[in-house]
Amino acid sequence: MRAARLHGIRDLRVEDVPDPVPAPGEVLLAVRAVGVCGSDLHHYLEGSIGALVSPDPFILGHEFAAEVLEGGPLPPGTLVAVDPNRSCGACEWCRDGHTNLCPEVRFVGVPPYPGALAEYATARPEELIPLPPGMDAATGALLEPLGVAIHALDLARLRPMASVAVLGLGPIGLLLLQVARACGAGRIVAVDPLAYRCEVASELGADAVATAVAGVTEATDGRGVDVVLEATNSPLGPQHAAEAVRVGGSVVLVGIPTGNAFALEAALVRRKGITIKMSRRMRHVYPRAIDMVQAGRVTFAPLVTHRFDLDGTPAAFELQADYRDGVVKSVVFPGGRG
Repeated sequence: MRAARLHGIRDLRVEDVPDPVPAPGEVLLAVRAVGVCGSDLHHYLEGSIGALVSPDPFILGHEFAAEVLEGGPLPPGTLVAVDPNRSCGACEWCRDGHTNLCPEVRFVGVPPYPGALAEYATARPEELIPLPPGMDAATGALLEPLGVAIHALDLARLRPMASVAVLGLGPIGLLLLQVARACGAGRIVAVDPLAYRCEVASELGADAVATAVAGVTEATDGRGVDVVLEATNSPLGPQHAAEAVRVGGSVVLVGIPTGNAFALEAALVRRKGITIKMSRRMRHVYPRAIDMVQAGRVTFAPLVTHRFDLDGTPAAFELQADYRDGVVKSVVFPGGRG
């Protein structure tokens, strides 16, 4: 089969590799759509995420939808979203329902487990979520990042009409904005240094937008917001979140900082009495994600700005990494451009 493999920093090549062989109990899938995620870009630009160093070569991609080819209870031809999180199911954290925190997790597209930027993949039946009639593969792929946003709002415990700031308006940030509104947020301030992303946030219902965190202070007359949802890739993101939140407010950190480190001004965090929560991936929220899309509470249309076939994967990553051509989200279609 053909697959896009990372051979080093900014060195992504589409090449022939052996077809995957399903393990006992697994299903063979034809990959139909794969979203380029910010975590994929960390591997592309840094060669790692924290201690997870990308082997050479390595197939990225964990946001994906696929068609069942053979195996399992679903009939061939069924279009499914694929949950990339294969937790052990037996550890203390899995038993408590925190499958996203499983220390033994096998996560698709995260070393050493190959990803979905390929023509074929395998998965267990319980990792397959059949898509409703009329839901296309690109929408199915984006259910995973939507799930990340839903999980972050679960952690935020947003109160009705609470004021919210979303820092970072990439795909996750724009989904956080929409889910926060669906959860009953009041005034939402959206912040990103890229003006074109602020424009998208305005289209999606942000009450105010700004290209710097000072805009949150201005929009709230110096008070700060009740909840900050931080979704940047900047080491300064958490500090900016602490500056934007009100005294006694809450911050949910969703972004992954470049360089695997960030710093917080201790006096500021302590003086404000801020509650800080770290959001990691998601639990099993696919049913709610599907419901949100079908109810029209969330739209992906403004997010999917660029589409590529599998051979265009290197161009997709280059475009996304360099923030060119108004890109928000690139989706790769291994079976041909969707």
